[in-house]
Amino acid sequence: MNDKTIEWLLRSEAWIEYRTRLDLLEQPPDDPQVVAARKNMLADPKIKSLLAELTNWPGEVLNSHRSASQPFHKLSFIADLGLNAGDPPVKRIVDKVMKHQSKQGPFQLPTNVPAHFGGSGRDEWAWALCDAPVIVSSLIQMGKRDDPRVQTAVEHLNGLVRDNGWPCAVSPELGKFRGPGRKDDPCPYATLVMLKVLAHTPELREGKSAKTGVETLLSLWEKSREQHPYMFFMGTDFRKLKAPLFWYDILHVLDVLSYFKWAWKDKRFKEMLNLVTARADDDGRFTPESVWTAWKDWDFSQKKIPSPGLTLFVLRILKRGRQPL
Repeated sequence: MNDKTIEWLLRSEAWIEYRTRLDLLEQPPDDPQVVAARKNMLADPKIKSLLAELTNWPGEVLNSHRSASQPFHKLSFIADLGLNAGDPPVKRIVDKVMKHQSKQGPFQLPTNVPAHFGGSGRDEWAWALCDAPVIVSSLIQMGKRDDPRVQTAVEHLNGLVRDNGWPCAVSPELGKFRGPGRKDDPCPYATLVMLKVLAHTPELREGKSAKTGVETLLSLWEKSREQHPYMFFMGTDFRKLKAPLFWYDILHVLDVLSYFKWAWKDKRFKEMLNLVTARADDDGRFTPESVWTAWKDWDFSQKKIPSPGLTLFVLRILKRGRQPL
């Protein structure tokens, strides 16, 4: 890694410094510099604003899983930063998230699916495979992996895997609703976020369902010109560098796959990774090519200059595979 780039990251916002010290420099959590960076991160106005918003969980009725303003995406972001249930504001959020658990196990969100899409047309607590895994992986990262409620959710969601990955599946409250695709197809996004659950569950990381899910995503990349299940494409927009890692795009896919050690040996994974690393500038920095407008105040929400946040996300993928840029 470029020493100049590391220094640049360390001079950036507190959350970037904190994750750089932990993920790239591999400093221990009790190192005084790491402790100071974490304290500064928790005091950062943007982080405090996210936490204040999330204390109102679950927020408005869910209307679009893709929306970057959805609270469950923001929950995932703070979990990735290393905030956990031991932090006073986060504990209150986690308690609210876990308050609504379905009979099947996954945690619920207020949802409204119109009758013409197969739902009831009413506001009701429900879950779908495009939100439940995001919530569960966040809870695991926040230190709740051993909680029996989380274990029940993981067991149910993992049990939904098929021979070609995870389908479009929803809780009974949502009736016959499913996305725009053939019911036998895998849902690429559900498969991606389920793999993130398994990535943070060591006892499942090398299991059969993980191998199935990884192969599904790599196969979709290999056949990206012909196969677009549930209208998830791996074309031009998919290949643009974008942060945070919320939806179905190349960095999010690489980030999740990078936790599975056998993926690093696969030529399809390497092909995706090479497409990303080829976009580094002379200093090993990366500039966003697409942005989430809901995150306009963050460093990765512009397309003109290199972004420390985006660069961190790429470099920590490489670090997991011990790969130089």
